[in-house]
Amino acid sequence: MEISIIIVNWNTKTLLADCIESVYTSPPEGEFDIWVVDNSSIDDSSDMVRERFPEVNLIDNEENIGFARANNQALRKCKGKYVLLLNPDTVVKTGAIAEMADFLDHTPEAGMAGAQLINPDGSLQTSAFPLPTLFREFWRMFHLDYLINVANYPMEEWRLDSAREVDTLLGACMLIRREALDQFGLFDADYFIYSEEVDLCARLKESGWHLYWVPDAVVVHYGAQSTQQVAEEMFIRLYEGKIIYFRKHRTRITVIAYKLILILATISRLILTPFALIENPMERDKHLILSRNYRRLLWSLPGL
Repeated sequence: MEISIIIVNWNTKTLLADCIESVYTSPPEGEFDIWVVDNSSIDDSSDMVRERFPEVNLIDNEENIGFARANNQALRKCKGKYVLLLNPDTVVKTGAIAEMADFLDHTPEAGMAGAQLINPDGSLQTSAFPLPTLFREFWRMFHLDYLINVANYPMEEWRLDSAREVDTLLGACMLIRREALDQFGLFDADYFIYSEEVDLCARLKESGWHLYWVPDAVVVHYGAQSTQQVAEEMFIRLYEGKIIYFRKHRTRITVIAYKLILILATISRLILTPFALIENPMERDKHLILSRNYRRLLWSLPGL
């Protein structure tokens, strides 16, 4: 088997169908198989896969076990030389998978390749990041990248005709060399969702492998189609994942310092909340929801 493609799904039936269809429309070279892990969807996603794509390997979970554990289920069973982790809210453009596989074929030090992700309107989507540090998280939380890029890469300035080595890749589309995966292990099941791919990338780099963003491979990513269904819970999960990452890869003092940064950033946002009342209704509602989420984060931090 040349490539095994793993798609973890939760209540995105229509998008999942489009994603699978796009793979069959522009298949990778050589033999490949597709694995769908459904995390107890209630929108008949599993039935759709059985009816429309009977050749797909379906793992139908009775509960939502999270992104990391669901991927691990398929990773333990698939046999591909390369493994493509693909979100269900993606559409693979012509030749994208073949481009990433060809890059890995010709770059033996590369353990992982990621596509150029684009938004549905064709604009570039941020899909590669530096590894998190305490300073970068402080910079990001206070939106200081508007002054100078520290927490994020200036991807809008990157050339689109050559690959670039990066620290981490967005989990929406990652092609991993099986040899590397066997060396540094599967996803850490401590993560439910968020930061699990950052942890995976960090362990890959620690094992001596390199990661590359390959812009010749283009994939449309709609983004957050599952998580926005439970947006408030996912807001807490986002920071829970970051805390788990710092606890695993940094010191206990770093975890405490990161929580203090979150408290400081949260309080500064809550102080500004009254100004939302003078905004237009759409912006006001968005900022009031965000303030409510930050209040929940403040109360949740001691237990994270």
